[in-house]
Amino acid sequence: MPELSIVTPAHNEEANLPLLYEQLKEHLADYDWEWIMVDDHSSDNTLGVFSRLAASDVRLKGLRFSRNFGSHKALICGLREARGQAAVILAADLQDPPQVIPRLYAAWKAGDQVVWAVRQARPGESSSNLFFGRLYYWIMRRFVGMTTMPASGADFFLADRRVLDALSQFRENNVSLFALIGSLGFRHGHIDYVKEARQHGRSSWTFGKKFKLVLDSIIAFTYLPIRYMMAFGSAVGFFGFLYSLFVVYNYVHGSPSQGWSSLMVVVLMLGGMQMMMLGVLGEYIWRTLDESRARPLYLVEQVVVGGSSQEVAGPGETTSPEDAPTHSQRD
Repeated sequence: MPELSIVTPAHNEEANLPLLYEQLKEHLADYDWEWIMVDDHSSDNTLGVFSRLAASDVRLKGLRFSRNFGSHKALICGLREARGQAAVILAADLQDPPQVIPRLYAAWKAGDQVVWAVRQARPGESSSNLFFGRLYYWIMRRFVGMTTMPASGADFFLADRRVLDALSQFRENNVSLFALIGSLGFRHGHIDYVKEARQHGRSSWTFGKKFKLVLDSIIAFTYLPIRYMMAFGSAVGFFGFLYSLFVVYNYVHGSPSQGWSSLMVVVLMLGGMQMMMLGVLGEYIWRTLDESRARPLYLVEQVVVGGSSQEVAGPGETTSPEDAPTHSQRD
């Protein structure tokens, strides 16, 4: 078993993988490590490039999804495949420099079981991305209660084997991996680093994916939206009752209330709020239905180890990650 497992999700990163591999060899020369790359069904030659790298290095293992399942599913897949005493999540875009890994390792050896690499600066990022990123982590820390998550955000971290074993017990389909790790407990620490600008390609982290991550992060870990909906409904009902008493009072005293326009404004506002609250309830109900189906989190169609590749699931087959044999078991 290697001491460190480097887990990298990749989507259309064929230009970055060779550069990342060279940096890993340079900065981890004194460590016993393995590299697990999960290809989230790239449209370029990401897996082919990785296969050529793995041909001469037995420490490399690559998996390719049968379709695009998302980066968090790729991370979960990689962490389940990791054999190391600790695992490091490292993106393929070279924005998280591998030279930071020894610092994560040192903090882990000092006793921390989860070590976050906290971003102090993000060159090349737009001000809107920075603002919404900080807003997301503020919501997670203050609204959801994930106080262990860094205030400025982190998607580069090290997790101890005990944390990985605990994480493997969770089978939720719609969840943020980082929020899930933050909710597990254990001893958390952090180091600071500068997130570098992307060198090649462009990010596939779209606004739609970001919005779904926000919903998954909130709905999976708190019931407060439902509580706030109940409180708002109770307040509206109370004030509506008071207003009805006011209307009856005016009618009895010969001055019925006037104002069709103001009435329509109230109806439209309340109708909009009701539809929004129904949408929130729908998100909770849909996720409950999705979890009850117990579908696999992802499907692996190809595995590369030491330059070899073979199919895990043929056409029409469904192979769940927990039931699919590892490469060594198949051999």
